[in-house]
Amino acid sequence: MADVLLPVFRRRRLQLRVADRRLILMAGDAVAVIAAVLIALGVWSRVADDPFTLDFVFGQVGWFPLLLVLWLALATANDFYDLDVISGKLNSLQRLGAITAQMLGVYLLVFFLSPREALPRLFILYYGVASFILIAAWRLIVPSLVGWASEARRVLIVGADATAIAMIEAIRQQRALIYDVRGVIGQPAEVGRTLVDVPVIGSGSDLINYVHRDRISEIIFTSVPDVSGEIFRSVMQAYESGVVLTPMPLLYEHLSGRVPVAHVHDNWALVLPIEGSSIFDLYAMIKGMMDVALSLIGLLVLAILFVPIAGMIRLTSPGDIFYRQTRVGLNGREFEIIKFRTMIQNAEAQTGAVFSRPGDSRVTRAGRFLRKTRLDELPQVINVLRGDMSLVGPRPERPEHVARLTEKIPFYRTRLVVRPGLTGWAQVRYAYGSDDDDAQIKLEYDLYYIRHRSFWLDLNILIRTAGKVIRMSGV
Repeated sequence: MADVLLPVFRRRRLQLRVADRRLILMAGDAVAVIAAVLIALGVWSRVADDPFTLDFVFGQVGWFPLLLVLWLALATANDFYDLDVISGKLNSLQRLGAITAQMLGVYLLVFFLSPREALPRLFILYYGVASFILIAAWRLIVPSLVGWASEARRVLIVGADATAIAMIEAIRQQRALIYDVRGVIGQPAEVGRTLVDVPVIGSGSDLINYVHRDRISEIIFTSVPDVSGEIFRSVMQAYESGVVLTPMPLLYEHLSGRVPVAHVHDNWALVLPIEGSSIFDLYAMIKGMMDVALSLIGLLVLAILFVPIAGMIRLTSPGDIFYRQTRVGLNGREFEIIKFRTMIQNAEAQTGAVFSRPGDSRVTRAGRFLRKTRLDELPQVINVLRGDMSLVGPRPERPEHVARLTEKIPFYRTRLVVRPGLTGWAQVRYAYGSDDDDAQIKLEYDLYYIRHRSFWLDLNILIRTAGKVIRMSGV
């Protein structure tokens, strides 16, 4: 009987959406974190020879939300909810170990800065061990989240054009385990062609038949100039039967964290945030307060490190300690950015305004260290306090580059609708840019940030930036 039912069960596995799978993972992690806090409190009470009662637990109830929020923030920053990244057991355990170590590091930093006896000593160690074991068990023992209880989401792409090719490539690079492209629907004359090894299997009249035959869960629309009435009718039939309809730019953005500027054409609504601004915008208020508070801390760090950094710069290269350069900020307003000098004096006297490249011979010995640790950016906290910049936002570019790239890349000036940042989504998601092609990719990340700005995204970027500083991954 089981042999008969098993194939039927497999054929009817759920085709969960990426967001649903992530939500299940997060829910399981949250339960594991709460259980780990309870275990840690139990060990703590036993070591302290205190009865483990409800009164004892309620007296420490603040640890539950605090450690849960810290876990979710660090897990998100370490891509622990990226289904492709954590599909391998070894990679998943390595990420879990890194997150646990970071959490312990945060606690130790707060512990040493807090008054004596303000925080328990070994409680966080108990929690760290318990959370690692419970979350590892959750991720390893329940493979249903990426395996046997759900299968790759079956999709059809409507439109046999370059945008379809970009979508197929994005799925293969970002979510090959989550999406199964069953074919492309095009015009009758296009049937039989292949797009990146995916066949154009039919035209509008064939669409609903393939939806039923292959149990399609999602139809992805590319930028088709003229959708025939036949395709529209078939798509509506599919929609009425529960199939999800998704525009290519939105799915591409969701998968890659980038807005595909080459494929949105004149659809500016997919690039610009259209809700406008409000004087009661809570996010803007929080962001402003965070900019001031963290910049003041940064200013203190700058004061402490100034003498050794200034000595390094002077010993390895004659010239100024600081480097000032004109950049373009909010709404196209120019301002002067402040950095520690990392190149030889007058580095652009012969070349003019050019992008720096990895291994640039103009970079000094001290400059290489400052760039790798990103300490050269530290004086920009002064720009943040002045209001020229924010902590998080698109990196400000030079007027010469902005003028050239605006002519070359669609929507480039869109990045000027928000205040530039000391760090940004493009900086933590993409390698160092050294040419105009890199500038377009970084723009796509910047546009994603502009469309999805939030306190949590800013926090995610700041945590990722701290990780890059610790790993000395600057260029």
